[in-house]
Amino acid sequence: MKLKSFLLRYYPPGIMLEYEQSGQLKTKSIDLLDLHTSTDVNALVEEIQKAEPLITASRADQVKLLIQRLQNKLGQYSNHTFYLFKVLRAHILPLTNVAINKSGSCFITGSYDRTCKIWDTASGEELHTLEGHRNVVYAIAFNNPYGKVYTLIGHCAEISSALFNWDCSLILTGSMDKTCMLWDATNGKCVATLTGHDDEILDSCFDYTGKLIATASADGTARVFSAATRKCITKLEGHEGEISKISFNPQGNRLLTGSSDKTARIWDAQTGQCFQVLEGHTDEIFSCAFNYKGDIIITGSKDNTCRIWR
Repeated sequence: MKLKSFLLRYYPPGIMLEYEQSGQLKTKSIDLLDLHTSTDVNALVEEIQKAEPLITASRADQVKLLIQRLQNKLGQYSNHTFYLFKVLRAHILPLTNVAINKSGSCFITGSYDRTCKIWDTASGEELHTLEGHRNVVYAIAFNNPYGKVYTLIGHCAEISSALFNWDCSLILTGSMDKTCMLWDATNGKCVATLTGHDDEILDSCFDYTGKLIATASADGTARVFSAATRKCITKLEGHEGEISKISFNPQGNRLLTGSSDKTARIWDAQTGQCFQVLEGHTDEIFSCAFNYKGDIIITGSKDNTCRIWR
């Protein structure tokens, strides 16, 4: 085997190795899910060298520089204060959802008006209108080439959210039955049921490493669970209405929630402390999201507007 090049993966943090074997170009990944800004880089590189023969002594300094770049990226935007950047009169009827592409260059909105629209994030210009649906557009997303589809049977009421973790080994579903279920993506079997909410679960998500799970409920609270232990780590309290949307920032240390109380909030994912309340919408917030870097937020509301915060 001959190492050809390194590729960085910022979220979740890792290094991709591109190497040649028997005349074929192949890749493998070194996952650094436990990497923090305080991690001892020299010690970490020594561990990597012991486990990966492609990382020879001559490559050690190069790997150190790459890991330091990852650390710098993890340290960005953690304490960023957001301000209103732009208001878009997006649809003629209320919005149901928003999603940002990986680079943050554009985003998509769905609406009760049965259309989706694609927008330029920097200018706020409408790029495309997607038509053809015969009813309300409730869910939208940019394509993700990973994962498989299974029939998951177990909830006793409507499923409000469904998504894979980062490596597509687990599936998380949230339901109107007040529970979330965790499923093995290789066989479609339920491996855990997360309970504790007093009302319907309206949204749920993984962090970028798949170690944390967040749930948002009509009971006005959000909860953070450990994906490993399935135990509740913290409870987010402060909204005065149901929470319709929840998402982690790329670093996994902040949570964003949108609520029927017309506000979005930014929280510490470990302690549940609220850092900032984003105000300005005149009706319920149906959707909200961070961009790939975590320095831009988009909120979509029943007031027919999107707001960009940066």
